[in-house]
Amino acid sequence: MAVTSMANSSIRYFKKSNRMSNVSSPYACTYLVIAGGGGGGGQNYGGGGGAGGYRSNAGTSGGGASSESAFILDSGNYSLVVGAGGGAVSDANGVVGSPSTLASIVSLGGGYGGRGSGGNDGGPGGSGGGGGYEADGGTGTSEQGFDGGDGSTEATTGRAAGGGGGGAGAVGGNSPSWDDGGDGGDGVASTITGSSVTRGGGGGGGIGTGSAGAPGTGGTGGGGAGSDDGATATAGAVNTGGGGGGASNAGDAGVGGSGVVIFTLPIQAIATFSAGVTQTSAVLGANSVYTVTATSTTDETVTIS
Repeated sequence: MAVTSMANSSIRYFKKSNRMSNVSSPYACTYLVIAGGGGGGGQNYGGGGGAGGYRSNAGTSGGGASSESAFILDSGNYSLVVGAGGGAVSDANGVVGSPSTLASIVSLGGGYGGRGSGGNDGGPGGSGGGGGYEADGGTGTSEQGFDGGDGSTEATTGRAAGGGGGGAGAVGGNSPSWDDGGDGGDGVASTITGSSVTRGGGGGGGIGTGSAGAPGTGGTGGGGAGSDDGATATAGAVNTGGGGGGASNAGDAGVGGSGVVIFTLPIQAIATFSAGVTQTSAVLGANSVYTVTATSTTDETVTIS
């Protein structure tokens, strides 16, 4: 009986090993695709930039959505783009972030923060940008991110505040008073690389030099803080899709953080990247994890074989 049991066990082990060694196309792929965050609003009391769109089938997606469906890739050539963060202009709305792409998965850039002076609304995007004072936040995209917050009204000259940019995991905060900027919405945590990392925070709203309160904080996951007293707002963190902070009087707004594309394939698959791709890889269990932090053009690719 002992010899028979060992033989059966060996046969089962051989069959299991044989299946593992013969994984072939098409391949199961898990992904996290985050676009560039929006730039914060310039001039007086600018709104925070919205976080870049956040899509994942390896856990919670943006905008309160559950994990997206299974994703299968055949051997072939696929588009691969990491979106840049949106710029910031001293006397204008921020600039919307750029999209990120993995094959058919596209995340939209974060909405711009509204220019404070003149009451400019935040822009729409993956997550919406915060509104300048006396203006509304922009709308986020379903299953990618949340809306931006509204700016305050103006009490007296130089005393007002912008709204916070929307985050992948929460709405941007409305300015709670004439003196305080709205906080950026929080991001979403993912363990796709083997450890938990939060990305996709919105930027905080800026306040006026006459305000007695505080600018908005950046949302967890790379959102930049708003500014006061003419200082430069904080930029969104690179490779998080964080939104840039909104400006105060005569201060510069923060630029949005660049996005990131992370995906996994079985270790039997071979991924070859075009020359303009910056990436790293690691083995996690039975999968290779690829983290793409930059692409030099919008025509970069990954070839899977």
